[in-house]
Amino acid sequence: MRDTLPAVLTLASLREAYRAGTLTPVDVMAIVADRMATSQDPAIFITSVARDELIAAARSLMERHPQPNSLPLWGVPFAVKDNIDVAGLPTTAACPAFAYTASINAHVVAKLKAAGALVTGKTNLDQFATGLNGTRSPYGEPRSVFDAVYISGGSSSGSAVAVGAGLAAFALGTDTAGSGRVPAAFNNLVGIKPTPGLLSTSGLVPACRSVDCITVFATSVADGLAVRHVAEGFDAADGYSRRIGSVPLPAKPRFGILSSADREFFGDDETERLYDAAVARLEALGAQPVVFDYAPFREIAELLYGGPWVAERRAAVGSFIDTNADDFDPSVRGIIESASRFSAVDAFNGQYAFEALKRRTEATWANVDLLLLPTAPTTYTVAQMKADPITLNSRLGLYTNFTNLLGLAAIAVPAGFRTDGLPAGVTLIGPGGSDDALAPLADALHRGAECGMGVARTARLPEGPLAGPDSGDRIPVAVVGAHLSGFPLNGQLLDLGGQLMRSTRTAAEYRLYVLPDTDPAKPGLQRDPGFSGPGIEVEIWSLPTAAFGRFVAGIPAPLGIGRVRLADGTDVAGFLGEAYALAGAEEITQHGGWRSYCAA
Repeated sequence: MRDTLPAVLTLASLREAYRAGTLTPVDVMAIVADRMATSQDPAIFITSVARDELIAAARSLMERHPQPNSLPLWGVPFAVKDNIDVAGLPTTAACPAFAYTASINAHVVAKLKAAGALVTGKTNLDQFATGLNGTRSPYGEPRSVFDAVYISGGSSSGSAVAVGAGLAAFALGTDTAGSGRVPAAFNNLVGIKPTPGLLSTSGLVPACRSVDCITVFATSVADGLAVRHVAEGFDAADGYSRRIGSVPLPAKPRFGILSSADREFFGDDETERLYDAAVARLEALGAQPVVFDYAPFREIAELLYGGPWVAERRAAVGSFIDTNADDFDPSVRGIIESASRFSAVDAFNGQYAFEALKRRTEATWANVDLLLLPTAPTTYTVAQMKADPITLNSRLGLYTNFTNLLGLAAIAVPAGFRTDGLPAGVTLIGPGGSDDALAPLADALHRGAECGMGVARTARLPEGPLAGPDSGDRIPVAVVGAHLSGFPLNGQLLDLGGQLMRSTRTAAEYRLYVLPDTDPAKPGLQRDPGFSGPGIEVEIWSLPTAAFGRFVAGIPAPLGIGRVRLADGTDVAGFLGEAYALAGAEEITQHGGWRSYCAA
């Protein structure tokens, strides 16, 4: 099929093509399959889904959900880092001897697929997610989408290159020390690194389990945020999953910047220039720059690879390294085997040192609301990295390694291009829970850089919703029936400025009924404490605060707005039916939602 897609894929371009009927998910997957087959970089994927299987998956989606854009990620192709499970595909962690075929999807993959997204394949990585450069894999080294002589960044190397090269609209990576931010910078992408615990790590081969994050690579902040909203949510099966409340930021925040003494770009004046330009752009937006002491953050960063946290990488691979040491990349093996020098006493002493350093960082957070840092201080060629793999790799994490240990949120965005045509990036880092509050600033920084998306350096960034579930000027509302995407009353939400945030389910204690004598047909949702059902499909939309009252005022009896408990344990405003109208009504709980009932 003729390739009519833009060079890089966005949610907006796909949704518009689907809405207009110029393309279907079958068409898009055929084009993506062709792009994958003709890619000049053979190291992006470890396992790619075969063309006929991609097309079959798209057909199946259209049969189950025929209405275009009827799911939040309907027909959106995405790639998955190969340390995250996808049912039916091998998980290798870039170590062939370790490989196994996953029987179930990782928690976040399941949520994304349920939202209509289609997996294109499993992407390459630094083995066992140990590295920030992308050269530590027996499956080859993915390269920068701008110059194949240069590294792609890691460890989420293949995921970043897949998005940057237009082979996927978004990709999942992981980020323990910067693995979801550094590759974003090197490929002109956005890297969404959530607050630790916001996205479940069930189904992830751990690197350092206590600080691992699953992350999102996207072409824009709006796209990354939309994907994150679908993927997030509490997971009781993950001991590190957390219910994280939204933390706001001031309208004109104070942002920390590096002092001249703390700056280190290893002679890369061009990346330093782009950092300074980003500082100026953020200041022009009304934010106030504040020079801060980076020393305690840098010392925390050094703990992750130079302290007893290395032993957690040893715990992640278990006895496998004892029997298969020769199957490890030499650099990865050296790092993991170095854990043997740490004792339990060292682990406690490391924790004490960390807490002391954390206390020192509190002085910074008393004076700033967020930090603006270079994502990586410089970049290297593949040859340079292979000649000095430990030293150069450690340099890449200078401004990233501390983030997860401190439980912080971060969004990495493009900052522009060096004169040699290679991109650089900056990262906004905020308190845990500030994920949504960081987004408007990150989006403005990206737009101000005027550097496009991925390989499309001159592309115009798409517009998209940036409001999060608890945004101060918007109110989330759960819709269950005629207001769902593609249904007759959805236009009421759109007319009031409604923005689709994600698709999810209610808690198990809800029943769904068909309301009699309504036009258009509508369901009624009712809570039944003690009942345990499948949960009911809902969409979460956000409305401007000023419009929310008008929306509620127009809801006819016997429907009303109450509090609806979601599957992740949170409560939002949502449609409920009055009990008198549901007595004797047809129960359709077994269908799991209004959309499925109507399709049946």
